[in-house]
Order: sequence, then structure tokens, then C-alpha cells
Amino acid sequence: MSIPGDPTQPDPEGHRGTVSAKEDAKWLQWVTQQFETIAGEDREIDLQEFKTALNVKEPFFAERFFALFDSDGSGTITLQELKEALNLLIHGNPMDKLKFLFQVYDVDGSGSIDADELRTVLQSCLRESAISLPEEKLDQLTLALFESADKDCSGTITFDELRDELQRFPGVMENLTISAAHWLKPPSAPRCRYRPRPLTSAYWHNHRSQLLCLTAYVGLHVLLFALAASAHRALGVSVMVAKGCGQCLNFDCSFIVVLMLRRCLTWLRATWLAQVLPLDQNIQFHQLMGYVVVGLSLVHTVAHIVNFALQAQSESSPFRFWELLLTTRPGIGWVHGLASPTGVALLLLLLLMFVCSSPCIRRSGHFEVFYWTHLSYLPMWLLLILHGPNFWKWLLVPGTLFFLEKAIGLAVSRMAALCIVEVNLLPSKVTHLLIKRPPLFNYRPGDYLYLNIPAIARYEWHPFTISSAPEQRDTIWLHIRSQGQWTNRLYESFKASDPVGCGSKRLSRSLKMKRSQRRSQVSAMSLENHQFCNIKCYIDGPYGTPTRRIFASEHAVLIGAGIGITPFASILQSIMYRHQKRKHVCPNCQHSWMEGIQDNDMKLHKVDFIWINRDQRSFEWFVSLLTKLEMDQAEEPQEGRFLELHMYMTSALGKNDMKAIGLQMALDLLAKKEKKDSITGLQTRTQPGRPDWNKVFQKVAAEKKGKVQVFFCGSPALAKVLKGHCERFSFKFFQENF
Repeated sequence: MSIPGDPTQPDPEGHRGTVSAKEDAKWLQWVTQQFETIAGEDREIDLQEFKTALNVKEPFFAERFFALFDSDGSGTITLQELKEALNLLIHGNPMDKLKFLFQVYDVDGSGSIDADELRTVLQSCLRESAISLPEEKLDQLTLALFESADKDCSGTITFDELRDELQRFPGVMENLTISAAHWLKPPSAPRCRYRPRPLTSAYWHNHRSQLLCLTAYVGLHVLLFALAASAHRALGVSVMVAKGCGQCLNFDCSFIVVLMLRRCLTWLRATWLAQVLPLDQNIQFHQLMGYVVVGLSLVHTVAHIVNFALQAQSESSPFRFWELLLTTRPGIGWVHGLASPTGVALLLLLLLMFVCSSPCIRRSGHFEVFYWTHLSYLPMWLLLILHGPNFWKWLLVPGTLFFLEKAIGLAVSRMAALCIVEVNLLPSKVTHLLIKRPPLFNYRPGDYLYLNIPAIARYEWHPFTISSAPEQRDTIWLHIRSQGQWTNRLYESFKASDPVGCGSKRLSRSLKMKRSQRRSQVSAMSLENHQFCNIKCYIDGPYGTPTRRIFASEHAVLIGAGIGITPFASILQSIMYRHQKRKHVCPNCQHSWMEGIQDNDMKLHKVDFIWINRDQRSFEWFVSLLTKLEMDQAEEPQEGRFLELHMYMTSALGKNDMKAIGLQMALDLLAKKEKKDSITGLQTRTQPGRPDWNKVFQKVAAEKKGKVQVFFCGSPALAKVLKGHCERFSFKFFQENF
């Protein structure tokens, strides 16, 4: 086999002439370097080396590409053969690339593609994109593409027929490439990603409350430091610095706890203060104050050490340096000279808490270390009261609020044990818990709670988003992804054949729960991984999140990545419930219409829901709910639907990739024919790869459905990207701390 087209001949369509001589020279140098890296001493690339370099999952494509690159059929690829192949794939015109693609599909080299060859190619495409479909579905995909392309019904697809079929997909032929072979072309210059600029109006629009609070925080510290330092200016610079830092620490060490008063923050979210204070950033401000406390404590300690050293050197001082630093003999402090020993103990406790609060501890399966060391705030407060004469005054109000909240939380959570009545083990190691809902447990969509299961860990409480809608009265749903020690123990305990609490009166509870589910219109699921249980648990909550603002939005864009979909499960159900309340049906003609007037309960005009997953199985556990949401608005026209779904699978290769073009075309054709997606079963077609956020937000802005607010739950890295795009389009951005 040979590469179509001769790169040494002039290109009649002028495509190759667009590349400058300088770029060609750079590209040739890059190819030579890559070839030498892959080929080794023999200066030739064999099939195994080619497979390794190409980094494809499916050997079919590596073997087909190798056979086409090996123009002389020698079984190896020389530098010249590689240059010719690369010239085609990088600089070639669409027709040359199409001929290359046709030869990849024409496995037997007969000059045409029959149905069995196409099936072999599509099967390899599925494996390359990490998509698993039944054999019957693969046959349907093959026939859909084959029948569409075989216009003359000859039983084979010719080159002209494949070209005509591809031309139905605009832009694909021009951009056809092999995406996995990143070594085939030189690295491009890094693109300048949009970065938020603090001085722009868009940045101010999204961050004004944080910036104002930071300004007030810094100003307060400057004021406190200046007042304390000026009051002790007669005692020297070191004492002034120590006293200034100490006064700031009085405020920080008392106020830092206010930022974690979840009940107070949830109450504030329902007031006008939610528009002024950055309540959604309470954890970030708590962490910031933690860093400030560590920094001020170190400066405070160093300043006192300098002061003690100067005193010890003075002839009038009866105490040595270590006595001033570690003992009560000098009488420093307001309680029996305890200032120095308590200061040393405080610094050691603070450094221990600081180290054990680092992300590498919290996110590496050692949450218990973080949790138990963080409880040292209680002895720290006691030591601070003994250490500083004025600290108790600063702590009076925050401490009272803190202990009141803790007492209320303990009383409410331990008032009566609840029962986990059903457990569903879902794909991607997701545990779906159904907990009997307490009578007075009122929550809003997107709220979260703290869960304690004594059978898993007696003293551990972990936060999870409530995934059921408030309108569902019988049970509370939690979807828990196994990502740490506690969540893995939870999953494994229910995966066992007879976990504690399951089995007794199983059939009675099964019948009761089935009837309960029918009343609440919960989708029926396979009972294979279901267990009906009676396991004791405790909950603390509910607590509010930024997603409470969704119902006050006009155009909401909900973006979830992976398990980050959980906060939106409850929200989507509640949105559709409220949307259906606006629906009216004429009793005579059965004509239905929606109320156009927005109420105080929900001001939404449009909701775009975007879900990004790595693989196919990650969609499975949530598809039943999305199917129901699609059915709820089945009668509405496709263009003007209130809720629009957008699904992305990042492991799937896009239409521009030679290893996926046939599969994506077949999936499109079969989706149009069956009115549903072959990957998820939804009416919404799952898009391969990652979203083009610029195009996504341009489309949202063009719809002009009202002020756009973007709500995201997922990885911090993607949050930064989305925040930059939101500031560019002047969209309000909210992130769930997940």
C-alpha cells in the first residue's frame, strides 16, 4: 500500500503552499528528532515501536496506519517514509486525507468497503473511545452508516460514496487528523488563555463582595496593629511588633470560628446580607485566616524571643533567656506568669494543626488525622485565655454563638436515630442511600447534610449533598462516590452478601419501599444491587449552598463534572416539579400551555445542564433521572424547551479523528433514526471530547433569556477555566465547594 498523493508535486488546490518555508524547516527538524528518539540505533521504526509511539488503545489502527506509512512494504518505516506520511497528515489537502482514511477502512485492499470491513472498523473505534455497546447495537450502527453511504445499493462503499457521506458533516474533512499521534507534528506556541484581570469591570462584578471584605479585613488589621503598637512604643520595637501581632491574633483566633458556623450561614443566605457578604467563600476565608494566624504567630514569637534575648543580656535582669522563654518564674502574664509556657504550647499546637490541615493529608485518605487534630481548637482557646489578658473579651460573642450552634446541632442530630431503608450499589462505585425522612426535616434543593453511620465509624461525620428533591416526602437520597477510607468502607460493607442490619423483614420493607417509590414516581431500577435495610444513622443539617440562588436566576447554566452532578440532582427534579406546576390543560380540548409569568418561587426562563464524564459507565447511575426529565417536557418543541441537556464524554474521540470519524457518523445516524443516544439512551446526543467553552457560552449569550448565572461543581482546575470565561462574557459564576 502507498500514501495517496505525492508530496514532492505541487498541490493544485494550494493547501500545502500555506505553510511558510520557515515553519517547514522547523517541522522537518522536529520530525527528525522524533524519528531518532523512536527508531533507535537501526534508524528504522518497526511495528512494535510504532504502536508504542502512536499510543493507541486498539492495535487495529496502529497496524493499518503502519501498513500505509510503510510505502515499500519492507516491514519498517524509514525517515523518508515518515516524512511523506506526516506531510500528508499535517499539510495535506482534504482529498488526500480522505484517500488515506478510505485505505484505512478498506482492510482487504479491494478498492471498496463491505459491511463486514465497516463493522471491524467501528468495533475498533468503540474500543479506542472506551465505549461498550452490545453486539446487536454494533450491528445497528454498522447498517445505519453502511446503508446511508451505499447510495447505489451495490453492497459496497466506494471512495466517491464515502466522500459524499463525509461532506454531510461540515468541517470534518478539512480538519481530519490522528489526534493520538501528538508526536507527528511540532508543538505549537502556547495559546494565551483568558485570565481574569482584577481591574476589569467583569472581575469586579464577580468578586466585589470578596474584595470589599478583604479590604475591610486588611484595614482592620492595620488599625489593630497600629493601636496596640503605639500603646507600647516606650518599650521598644520588638515589644511593639509583638503587641501589634498579638492584638490582631485576638481578633483572628476568635472570629475564625464564625466562618464555620453552618447554621448561622444558612440563615444568612435567606436574608439580604447574602447579596453583600461573600458567604459562598466562607471556607476560603477560613483557610486564609488560618494562614494569617500562623504568620502572625511566628512574627509574634520571634518578636518576643528578640525581646527576651535583649532582657537576658541586660545586667539588671535576674533571669536567663531560657527562664524568660519557658518558665513562670519571671511572672509574665496575667495568670500566674503563664504567658511564656502557654505561648510555646500554643505555637506547637498551631503548627501541628496547620500541617495536618494540608491538602495532602485531607485528600490522601487520612481525613481522621485532619479531623482529630482540628479539635485542638478547644485546648487552644483555653491556653489563649490564660496567655492573653484580653482574649476572653474577644471570644465572648463568637464563642457563645459557636457553643450554642454545637449544642443545637448535637441535640437535633442525636434526638432520634434514623434508618437507612435501602441501599443501591451503582456503577463507578457510587452508593445510593435512601434514608427515612424525619417529619420536620425541611430543606431546599442543593442543600447538604452531615452523615454519621456508627456501624462504619462511630465518631466520624461526613458532608454529602442531598440528591432528592424537597417535594419527595418519604425518603432522603444521598449519592456517595467511593473516594476515601470512609466512603470505601461504606461501599464495601454493603457489597458484602449480608451487611449488618440488612436481611431482617426484607420482603416487608421491599413491598413498602416499592409502594413508596411508586407514589413519589421514582424510576424503577434493577434489584440486583439493591438491599433493603434497617441500619441506624444520624444526620445533621440541612445546610445551604450557593446553588440556592439558582431559582432566583433568569437563565441558569448548571455544569457538573463526574460525581459533581450530585448537587444538581435535587435541583433538576425540583425545577421540573415547579415548571410542571405552571402547566395548564384545557379540560375540553386537552390543549396544554405554560404560564409566562414568573413567580417569586422561581424566576427561571431557561436552564442549560452540562454534564462532563470521563467514561461511559459514569453516566449510568444518573441516566434514569435524566430520562424522566426528558419525558416531562416531551410535548414541548425541541427548540424552545425550558430544560436543555448537554452531555460530554471526554474519553471518546471526536469527529476530526481518523480513529473515530466513522463511529461518530454512525452514532449520529442511528440517534436520528431511533430518537435516542446509543451511549446513554437519552434523547440528547452525547458529544465526544471536552466542551468548547467559548462556543458554549456564545450560544448561551445569544439566546437572550435573561441574566445568565453559571453554577459549577467539580474539579478546581476546571473551575478556574470556567471562571475566566464567565468574566469574559459578564456571567455571574458560583462554585460549589465539593
